[in-house]
Amino acid sequence: MIVVENCGGMDLAATLDCGQAFRWQAGPHGWQGIVENRSVTARMEGDTLILEGASETDRDFWVHYFALDMDYPALLAKFSSGNKRLAEYVRHKPGIRVLRQPFFETLCTFIISQNNNIPRIRAIVERLCTGLGQPLEGGGFGFPSAQTLAALEPEDLAFLRAGWRAEYLIDAARRVACGQIDENALRAMPMENARAVLMTIRGVGPKVADCVLLYSLSFWKAVPMDVWMKKAMCQLFPRGVPVCCRSHAGIAQQFIFDYARHHLPSGQNQKSARKMQVKEASGN
Repeated sequence: MIVVENCGGMDLAATLDCGQAFRWQAGPHGWQGIVENRSVTARMEGDTLILEGASETDRDFWVHYFALDMDYPALLAKFSSGNKRLAEYVRHKPGIRVLRQPFFETLCTFIISQNNNIPRIRAIVERLCTGLGQPLEGGGFGFPSAQTLAALEPEDLAFLRAGWRAEYLIDAARRVACGQIDENALRAMPMENARAVLMTIRGVGPKVADCVLLYSLSFWKAVPMDVWMKKAMCQLFPRGVPVCCRSHAGIAQQFIFDYARHHLPSGQNQKSARKMQVKEASGN
């Protein structure tokens, strides 16, 4: 067991259930997850993180993973003092943290995430791990290696029920396994160059590339933009992210996104609201 005190106000539920990671599940005793073949149950007691099943030798790994080596209170204070609207969004869920996730797993899970919803993404990822991952001593399965996936053909992944994404997963695995896509090389590049390299993978567009840059490679300026986030930014920050947070725009985006999904109507709700307004105006 590992105990990490003074976690800077981290909120596990807000962090693990905000759409950045797909192998954590809430359970009766905490959040159960598997990261790089390490199976743990995480819970908070006040501002202390407790990781059941973790080895003390992995303390640095978990501190790094949860970004507990970053001064989030100072960063959020900078956000809040620089823009009143952003300060409101930070206050809504101040405990969100951007994780530092394994590179290949992040690449694959966000390929799977395209045109998908979180429950289905999680189900596909679990089928992938159960079918091809390494069995773990504490139960569950690790994420399969690039080498394991690279040896397969798209039809071998039919059991995932992932559709056209299977071809993209195989292409990503082969490029990583042969060294064409290299994590360390990407980290050393300017962000724009790293994005361009990631987008040479079949099925990886700007949004998936930016998810990998932010959630795995710690390019804090990367801002993943899907249709929903573009609409939210257009409504909340039509001039772009505030100057006060541009060096960490990807982190700021997490707070903006979380606020937007709880307070802005979805596209379907907006359509329903417009229909109701028309109906009321017509007197029917």
